[in-house]
Amino acid sequence: MFRPRPQPAAPSATSTPEAGPSTLPASMSDAATQPDVPVSPGVPGPSAEDQSFVSKIMADNPYFSAGAGLMGIGVVLTVFRRGMTLGTTFAQRRLLVSLEIPSKDRAYPWFLEWMAANSAQQAGKGKRPMGFRSHELAVETTYKQHENGSSEAVFNLVPGPGTHYFKYQGTWFQVKRERDAKLMDLHSGSPWETLTLTTLSAYRGLFSSLLSEARALAEASTEGKTVVYTAWGVEWRPFGKPRARREMGSVVLAEGVSERIENDLKSFLGRGRWYAERGIPYRRGYLLHGPPGSGKTSYIQALAGSLNYNICLLNLAERGLTDDKLNHLLGLVPERSFILLEDVDSAFNRRVQTSEDGYKSAVTFSGLLNALDGVASSEERIIFMTTNHYDRLDPALIRPGRVDVHELLGDAAGEQAKRLFVKFYGNSNTSTSSTGDAGISVTEEKGRILREGELPLSDEEVESLGNQVKEIVEDEERHGRAVSMASLQGHFIRTGAKESVEGIRELCRPSSAAE
Repeated sequence: MFRPRPQPAAPSATSTPEAGPSTLPASMSDAATQPDVPVSPGVPGPSAEDQSFVSKIMADNPYFSAGAGLMGIGVVLTVFRRGMTLGTTFAQRRLLVSLEIPSKDRAYPWFLEWMAANSAQQAGKGKRPMGFRSHELAVETTYKQHENGSSEAVFNLVPGPGTHYFKYQGTWFQVKRERDAKLMDLHSGSPWETLTLTTLSAYRGLFSSLLSEARALAEASTEGKTVVYTAWGVEWRPFGKPRARREMGSVVLAEGVSERIENDLKSFLGRGRWYAERGIPYRRGYLLHGPPGSGKTSYIQALAGSLNYNICLLNLAERGLTDDKLNHLLGLVPERSFILLEDVDSAFNRRVQTSEDGYKSAVTFSGLLNALDGVASSEERIIFMTTNHYDRLDPALIRPGRVDVHELLGDAAGEQAKRLFVKFYGNSNTSTSSTGDAGISVTEEKGRILREGELPLSDEEVESLGNQVKEIVEDEERHGRAVSMASLQGHFIRTGAKESVEGIRELCRPSSAAE
């Protein structure tokens, strides 16, 4: 039997009679076996020889197979990154300069106050505050309570913790305010803070100019005023806002007392070299004693204002104050400051001895004596003490070297009361009229307030009334009665001239044996 011969397959539509599937070009055959490689337009792709070389290295090299190649690439990248970091650090050290201001430094509050003042000044003019760029602010509130019961608050925005930028004299500064919650100020309870200012190294001289401007601003706020410091732990801090200086003439003392104290103090301030040449400790102590209301503290405040001094108020009975802290505080008194120890008799009048040199009070008596005149006591120091009970003071406390000047500020004498009266009601140059806080129409004159319907007094009338005041006070004194200067001052403020003369006898009280 014969089988039919198989017929050849019909050619496909894509094939040609001249070439079959086995006659495809070699390049097309190789392309079918190679992986797809993206080729950018206009950029020639890798050749077959290059691809095969890289593939052989990656596949046939045992080092790459073991991961050494990848490790080498990582090392190169690490070295490159380290080099970039070192280069950046080197450039910063060469081009930038930084200034650190810790919160314990005096310049710290000065700079924040300067920033707040300049920001507020520019904002009030409708300008961007100093080119100040920040989204992290802190507020410093200034609150003031007036005598009539009203109050006002001023909010100053200062840089908060974070990074800030401002422009000063055409140069940009970076401010970093950092707060360390782990470090605390044991006295104030506030966290430790640091301000870091950074600018170009070529403008490092602006740091001194900026800090000098901040200090001048801080001093301008206290110019013509008296700053009262109080002990805060082991350092002195301003208590409240600076107070207006009190005029010396505002405190009327017995004749000659004020002059003696002032002349002695001025003589001491000009003899520093004389003390040093003779090996005498350069310090001075004053004790003002007398009944309450005699003007002891007021006179010290007026004397400080007259000499452009500040006052450091120290309470010996303060809880937590020890002998070591007392010595430390007396050695760190701010420049041009009086140390004021008020009512020194009350600090030890109830002390109970528990050992040979220790007492239950916060500061031991022996510790106070050593702080005033001991081996570790400080130099260039002026101490004022006040007391209402001179006889209660220990002789060791008021001996020369610890207290050099003793002055009695007693109740009002006749001549002293007359001078106070003339000061209130004298000088009859009338100025403006207004309505007082109590709704009483008053006329303000130089040193005098006239009630509604009261006619101005001539100088002769004021002098005559003053003599009457003097006679009344002297007569009451002969009968064992006295009146304090504080009582007279309050009486003169509340009443008119003639009315005040009539009411002086009612103010007099039996004289107490204060001394």
